Amino acid sequence: MAVSASSSAQQARQALAKRLADLCRDAGLTGLDLAERCGWSRSKSSRIMNAKTPPSAYDIRAWCQACGAEDQAEDLIASLRTAEGMWVNWRRMERAGLKQAQEARLPLYQRTRRFRSYSSWLVPGMIQTQPYTTAALQAIQRRRGLVDDVADAVAARMERQRVLYEGDRLFAFLVEESVLRAGIGGTEVMSGQLGHLISIASLPNVSLGVVPMRPDRERWPAEGFWIYDTAQVNVELISGYLTITQPSEVAMYADTFTELAALAVYGAPARALITSALEALE
Repeated sequence: MAVSASSSAQQARQALAKRLADLCRDAGLTGLDLAERCGWSRSKSSRIMNAKTPPSAYDIRAWCQACGAEDQAEDLIASLRTAEGMWVNWRRMERAGLKQAQEARLPLYQRTRRFRSYSSWLVPGMIQTQPYTTAALQAIQRRRGLVDDVADAVAARMERQRVLYEGDRLFAFLVEESVLRAGIGGTEVMSGQLGHLISIASLPNVSLGVVPMRPDRERWPAEGFWIYDTAQVNVELISGYLTITQPSEVAMYADTFTELAALAVYGAPARALITSALEALE
């Protein structure tokens, strides 16, 4: 379980460590007693109880057995998996290929009614064209040395885009102007993508804002993120995929989205920036 700067992940680690420490105390054991029963060094027990070292599922089962609390092992292992899932490096997330990583997110999209997305790197996946998605995923596949299932992964992402047109969902997309100008896939791919953005912006359930490039911004660009209703935030970082569920942190991202949205332009001014980027391609 990787250490993350996110307090959501860290709090989950600490909560699990506290539950294990409480089991030890409730059983009338010291850290040394528990280490002896499990055949560990005393320092290992201490590191686990202080959230310095994450336990494995095997460690949890041994801990519960030593404390006479075998009935709590599966629940604690479930807590471990939840904490692990808050931070996933790309290699682990994509070890079975890009298609599975795309399909894994579909249930989240299906149950969400209000989407907010901010992107400073790429056009958000939900409003990408097929050629743009293909170029993006091919670049990821080559860079990370993954199995080549790009065609299947692209199809999975295109299928996921159906939620854009189904039900009563609302979508608010914010992109930095640089996303329109520093593209991928070449002139033809970017031309098609920019034209698609103009079409998407006309949908009644979609708000598309472009944050203009300017020399006097007080709110600088941030890492790209998605907010799903008010329940969850996902952040795509260079090293991995972060899931945030702590309400205070979700609120911080919502506040950041509001600040960035206030800097953006919409409607005709946004179309003008997109058109300008199109013209620059020529």
